[in-house]
Amino acid sequence: MPVSRRTILLAGGAVAAGSAAIPVEKHISWSGRDFARTDYDDDYPEAPEGEESWMNWSGVQRATPTEISLPVSEDDVSAVVASAPGHVRPFGSGHSFTGLAPSEGVMVDVSRLTGMKALDATTGQAVFGAGTRLFQMATELSEVGRALPNLPDIDVQTLAGSFSTATHGTGETLTALHDHVAGFRLVTATGDVLDVTRESHPDIFAAGRVSLGALGVITQYTLKTVPSFNLHRKVWVEPIDDLIARAEDLAGTHRNFEFYYFPHTGYGAAISHDLHEGPVTGRGDDIDDETLDQLKMLRNQFGWSPWLRRKIIGAALPKGTIEDFSDSSYKLLSTTRPTKFNEMEYHLPRENGIKALKQVIAQLETHKHVFFPMEVRFIAPDDAWLSPFNSGPHISVAIHAAVDEPYDYFYSEIEPIHRANGGRPHWGKHHSLGKDELMLLYPKFGDFLALRRELDPAGKFLNPHLAHMFGETFDA
Repeated sequence: MPVSRRTILLAGGAVAAGSAAIPVEKHISWSGRDFARTDYDDDYPEAPEGEESWMNWSGVQRATPTEISLPVSEDDVSAVVASAPGHVRPFGSGHSFTGLAPSEGVMVDVSRLTGMKALDATTGQAVFGAGTRLFQMATELSEVGRALPNLPDIDVQTLAGSFSTATHGTGETLTALHDHVAGFRLVTATGDVLDVTRESHPDIFAAGRVSLGALGVITQYTLKTVPSFNLHRKVWVEPIDDLIARAEDLAGTHRNFEFYYFPHTGYGAAISHDLHEGPVTGRGDDIDDETLDQLKMLRNQFGWSPWLRRKIIGAALPKGTIEDFSDSSYKLLSTTRPTKFNEMEYHLPRENGIKALKQVIAQLETHKHVFFPMEVRFIAPDDAWLSPFNSGPHISVAIHAAVDEPYDYFYSEIEPIHRANGGRPHWGKHHSLGKDELMLLYPKFGDFLALRRELDPAGKFLNPHLAHMFGETFDA
């Protein structure tokens, strides 16, 4: 019988149960510890009269805008933007952890601008509403025999949110999602609409593919697609030191390669995808949430003793291949993540990536309470002005914390490691960088700021987070 991740969970639970009877005083006090953030509230308080409330997926970003607009057409967007007396911010699924979306003015929900509008059978280019979720886009493309070359590991984001923050998948020769954009339609601060391509508006195209929502509201995208394809997926477990030593070779061997490290265990899980011909087996059960529950349980029970925690999980984990199946690319590359978390992800120059990764692991493991897996991916370069990958190939290192647990150490301990190694932050994930730091990291950052002022001289699309990154004074 093939080994699955469920086998890991059952074995881990059995070992943990057998060890739980160890009568250690420190064990008892650790089990009673409260790991929750003191500022955590899983519900947004009632908004003041005449206002609406909004919060992002993890609850860390919140706003009480004067209005949440839900346009159903590009004309509606144009009218809302043109008539808004103050600031305007577009938003999609709320999956960014940074303050890109919140506004106390008008927030524009693009989720009704959805679905495939057209497909050119000759070029393979497909037109989608900017509010289309990734899973909907992938499904609709599959129905007409098309696909994107790559996808990220979470599929609930809108196209506008994904492209505007440089969301990516993994693959040494595969670029981030925004590199598949052939054109887009942009509602500017005056309510005018620009039909943007590389040929028609070269600077706006270069800036707008990763726009942070700062140039206007994008209503639709034209995407470069490829014929549908199937993938063969393998997942295996091995000691993390061995996995790190082989990681760059594995990235060069497989079409898609990434790996996870389970803190305080000494083990990692590698995931590869390669092109597959012939019949497919179908994807197995997705039990990532159960895996997280088990890791959290082991943290709660044995976090006081890292060596015991490592011993328990090391004994429970099956070694070698634990998943081996095939299916359509979009069914394997992306999934939905019900368990909420906060995340910091930095993109490291390829030559510094492994060194930074080792430093991050060492620092993370000074915290006994950490249990959430960290993720490592590989991304090819592109040429968008604010693409984190426009300076060459990168290795991305992502750390996570449960939504109700502290993540202040992301900033105080992990971010300095990334910055010392030339890292660039994921635009939609926790970071603290402002204009001075970003000007040094992005050769075209000044050009982006100048173009933004040209398109939006009054700063209609600014909010406090963007003002901080752009070095602008924000007038609420």
